[in-house]
Amino acid sequence: MKRECLNCGEIIKGRSDKKFCDHLCRNAYNNNRKKELEKYIIQINSELRKNRRILKDFSPVGKTTIRSNYLKDSGFNFNLQTNTFTTKNNNTYKFCYDYGYLELEDEKVLIVNLQDYMKPI
Repeated sequence: MKRECLNCGEIIKGRSDKKFCDHLCRNAYNNNRKKELEKYIIQINSELRKNRRILKDFSPVGKTTIRSNYLKDSGFNFNLQTNTFTTKNNNTYKFCYDYGYLELEDEKVLIVNLQDYMKPI
């Protein structure tokens, strides 16, 4: 009985329990399988990286206050963040990795860089 490689379909030579013709086909098969299983995670991570890049572009150093429509016009997704930090005054900063923002009055947003005291435990 001839066995075929699960990735490329070539005839397999060697051990009876072998599933792939070589290590390249095994790696390609597993990478493709993992990619399909983690498609949603990859999509969310891509959106989070985009949010971070937008925050970084508007506030490369320190903190900056801008109008929220600038973020919206750049494609910022306000529904995604990696973590939050709540101050003693109950202000909640939402973070995309190391850049965060606080929604203020009059449709303004304060963009900040993550500080050591803000890091989650």
